[in-house]
Amino acid sequence: MSESLSFPGIEPPSPTLSARLGELADYFAAPAAGRLTEEQRALSLGIARRLVADVAARIDPAVDSGGLWAEWLRSGVPGAARLAGICFARAEEHRWRALSAERAVPAPLAGEPDEEGPAIEAVGPMTARDQAYLTLRIADRRRFDAYGQPKLAIADLDREIFRALLHDVAAWQLAAVSIDTGRAMDLGGAVRQAVEQQSDASGMTAAAMAYHDAVGDALPEAARAAIAAHDWPALIALAAAAQRRDYADMALALLTAETAALPSLLAPLQLDRDALAPIEASLAMLASRAVSDGHSFAAEAGR
Repeated sequence: MSESLSFPGIEPPSPTLSARLGELADYFAAPAAGRLTEEQRALSLGIARRLVADVAARIDPAVDSGGLWAEWLRSGVPGAARLAGICFARAEEHRWRALSAERAVPAPLAGEPDEEGPAIEAVGPMTARDQAYLTLRIADRRRFDAYGQPKLAIADLDREIFRALLHDVAAWQLAAVSIDTGRAMDLGGAVRQAVEQQSDASGMTAAAMAYHDAVGDALPEAARAAIAAHDWPALIALAAAAQRRDYADMALALLTAETAALPSLLAPLQLDRDALAPIEASLAMLASRAVSDGHSFAAEAGR
C-alpha cells in the first residue's frame, strides 16, 4: 500500500483524496497488474469490520462499534496498511475454500445408510491424532461468525497488530468519555486485560503445530488425504507447521504461489507431482488470484 501523498505548499489532501491518489500511484507503478475485484474488496472490508467489532467488545461491550466503523470509513481506518494484509489473506483463503466447496461431491450424512449397506458406528476412544485434528477444526471454526461469514479470530492476530488496534479503538472511545476520568482509567485497564488474555489464547498456528506433531511420520499420508478431501485448512496447517511458519503466512504463500513454485513450497510434505495436481487445478480456477512476486507476507503486514 502506498504511503500518503502530499504536495508542497498546499494543505494535506483529505483521506479520501489520499486513498484515490494512492490507488492511482499503485496503478502507475504496475499498470499490467490485476486489480482487486468487488468480491475481494467486500470480503476484506467485511473481515475488517467484524475484527473491529470483536476488538471493541474486548474493551467494552457497550462500545458503539457500528458508529466507530462508520466514522473510520469516513475519516480513514487507523493502521489501514496493517489490517489490509491480514484481511486480504483471510479473504483469499475463504474464496479458495468456498470455490472448492462448490465443486466438491457432497459426502453422506453421518449416521445415514448408503447404497453399500448400513452405516458403521465409530467405536473406541479418539486417538491423539483425531483429537489434534478436532482442535484444529475448532480453531478454524472461530474464524467464522454466526452466519458463516469469514473473520479473524483474536487468537490468530499478531500481538503488535492486536495491541495497536486496541489502542486505536480505545482512543476513539476515549474521545467520547474524556470528561469521565473513571471511564478513561477503565479503558486503560481493559486494554491491558485484553492483551493478557490474547497471550493465553491458542489459535490456528498452535493448533497446526499440535496436529503436525500428532501426525508424526504419517505426514505425507495425512497431506495426501487432506488434498483428496480438499481439506485446505488441514493442508495449510501441516505445511505451516512443517516449516515453522504462521498459518496465515503459509496460507497466503500458497495462494499466491506460481504453479512451478508449489513443489518447493510444499517440499516438507514429501508429496509427488500427482498429489500436487488437485492443488494446482483448484488454484487455477480461483479468479483474480494474486501471484506472488517474492515478498514476504509477514514483512508486508509488519510495515
